[in-house]
Amino acid sequence: MRITDFEIYRDLLKQKSGLILTPDKSYLLDSRLNPVAKKHGYASIEAMTDVLRAVPPKDLINDIVEAMTTNETSFFRDTRPFDVFKGHVLPYFRGKTGRPKKLRIWSAAASSGQESYSLSMLLKEEQPSLPGWQFEIVATDISHQILDQAKEGLFTQFEVQRGLPIQLLMKYFTQQGDRWQLNPDIRNMVKFQYFNLLDNMAGLGQFDIVFCRNVLIYFDQPTKKKVLENIAKQMAPDGFLFLGGAETVLGITEAFKGVPGQRALYAKPDSPHCGGASSSASGAAALA
Repeated sequence: MRITDFEIYRDLLKQKSGLILTPDKSYLLDSRLNPVAKKHGYASIEAMTDVLRAVPPKDLINDIVEAMTTNETSFFRDTRPFDVFKGHVLPYFRGKTGRPKKLRIWSAAASSGQESYSLSMLLKEEQPSLPGWQFEIVATDISHQILDQAKEGLFTQFEVQRGLPIQLLMKYFTQQGDRWQLNPDIRNMVKFQYFNLLDNMAGLGQFDIVFCRNVLIYFDQPTKKKVLENIAKQMAPDGFLFLGGAETVLGITEAFKGVPGQRALYAKPDSPHCGGASSSASGAAALA
């Protein structure tokens, strides 16, 4: 691919999604964009690139961004964050007196839904210990296609074998041919919607828990800072942020601090989780 063509895609992806495309990843353009060129009737990627130099159709831009977006995910991915969610985060909210019995959870860059559905199954399992509680899980992604797939809650044998305990598969899924359909009661716990992490987040409302895992690794430093600080604005004072194991806030922003003793779990500096001024006796007892 010509350098000038590569630069067009690099700049387009950075502007529209925040993704950083480095020259060593340029080979992805050929494999992922050939189908897009064919779909839109262009003889080649080069012909499609020429259109991008003018005033490209919005649907073409959307398809290019979707094609270049990584949708790697699995049920209970990396395991530990879900253990922390169950063993540390939920007990805090359960023991917090004077707080409404309601949790809003955001699964950012939700891909095909395995993370958000893992959370809904976990909450369903914990329901006996949380009587009267209400849960809302909002799952967002930049890809309309992957969101449509996630809403179906229909997974291949390979997908359910990646991280999903057999007991949960038997309890919450129904086999349909060579695929597995997630039960409606679990699917209905999750609200899927399109959202670009570069956009204003105010319309999403406030969240108690945010999962934004394995997303920041695709952004440059200024974009990471912008996304993290915008997330902080949408979080409850005592909210929790989960990042991927290879991600950190150190050297990027002071909007979050690591929760002591918990890897990849963050909170606002003045929250009770970080020993801030808003720490209370009930909060400290719940965390003990």
